[in-house]
Amino acid sequence: MNIRDTHARHSGESGRPASRRANERLHALIPGGAHTYAKGDDQYPEDLAPVISHGRGAHVWDVDGNRYVEYGSGLRSVSLGHAHPRVIEAVRREIERGSNFVRPSVVEIDAAERFLATVPTAEMVKFAKNGSDVTTAAVRLARAVTGRPRVAVCGDQPFFSVDDWFIGTTPMSAGIPAATTELTVTFPYGDLAATEELLTRHRDEIACLILEPAGHSEPPPGYLAGLRELADRHGCLLVFDEMITGLRWSEAGAQGLYGVVPDLSTFGKALGNGFAVSALAGRRELMERGGLRHPGDRVFLLSTTHGAETHSLAAAMAVQATYTEEGVTARLHALGERLAAGVRAVAAAAGVADHVVVRGRASNLVFATLDEERQPSQPYRTLFLRQLLLGGVLAPSFVVSSALDDADIDHTVEVVAGACAVYRKALDAGDPTPWLAGRPVKPVFRRRA
Repeated sequence: MNIRDTHARHSGESGRPASRRANERLHALIPGGAHTYAKGDDQYPEDLAPVISHGRGAHVWDVDGNRYVEYGSGLRSVSLGHAHPRVIEAVRREIERGSNFVRPSVVEIDAAERFLATVPTAEMVKFAKNGSDVTTAAVRLARAVTGRPRVAVCGDQPFFSVDDWFIGTTPMSAGIPAATTELTVTFPYGDLAATEELLTRHRDEIACLILEPAGHSEPPPGYLAGLRELADRHGCLLVFDEMITGLRWSEAGAQGLYGVVPDLSTFGKALGNGFAVSALAGRRELMERGGLRHPGDRVFLLSTTHGAETHSLAAAMAVQATYTEEGVTARLHALGERLAAGVRAVAAAAGVADHVVVRGRASNLVFATLDEERQPSQPYRTLFLRQLLLGGVLAPSFVVSSALDDADIDHTVEVVAGACAVYRKALDAGDPTPWLAGRPVKPVFRRRA
């Protein structure tokens, strides 16, 4: 059978018994049934949460043998596609030489030089394993440098860290002392006046402003430069969380695209194409506070047993080389533009253009599912996801990988067209419930399970 023929080889609404059994086993062994809350089966329609067997390129197969075109791969981390040959070869080469030693490997020098060449706005870098490692290190460093206790996070953005300083501000704050949460304040994205008011109200208390420099819309003109000026004037650090924007916006992240240099920045996700690697980067005089060549109090910046595993650093180097040599960022934008245009066209044809809405930069597309009043709706999201899954499209978002091709995009648009036809029926009925076949999907951050 030609691999394209398997797009249609899906076993229907009740044909995923192996995934259902695997999900039960997951919940019996692992709190939440997954190691990331965003991967939980509560994020998918009931009995249609696939458990993955393997992936290659832009496709994954579940344990029932169903094949899907996949978007948002690895929570946006797999931007080159699964098992990318150049990355896998680099990883295999280093694993055969040993992965972890009692002293630094020469690979750490090579990886740091490669990263700083790719992100020239930074002067030093330290690697770790996940995004929370490095965002928390940035916060600790900012507090040490400024001597201030408070952290200001962008309140319009969903996630910065699993650590107390951020999670205490979410509905899942159980176990976090109120005294910790009170040290984190929020500011709105795009509003310089509100941010200045916050800095003035907490004068000489805020150690840093931390935000994703861009999200589902472009920064307002002058906004990032205005934040830079505010941080300088109020004596705090400006920290860019480039977990998502890194590589997808440009090889050097949003700071490379928009030309505004933060004091510190954090990278991850696409950096390793699925291998565990993250980075804290920034100005030398700040980063050295976590080193051995300064006279002040030492900052316990990052100290990870596995942070410099050679194969993950090799993966990062291969990813950066692939992006710069093969124009991957431009390809991601082209694929995203093709997908967005197709989805918008079929949504309009079905009369749901105001309800199925594609948003974001072309390399980082998401979709909104809106109800009869054009308000965000979990039941309508469930309806939409259900139709996508039944059509062989696994898409919690429309974030593309460079492994997609035109046929994948065309198939996705065809499936979306069918989903939009069902969506129209539900809107006309004023109730999506008959098309859900179970409970609605749930938001990740909620107080009760």
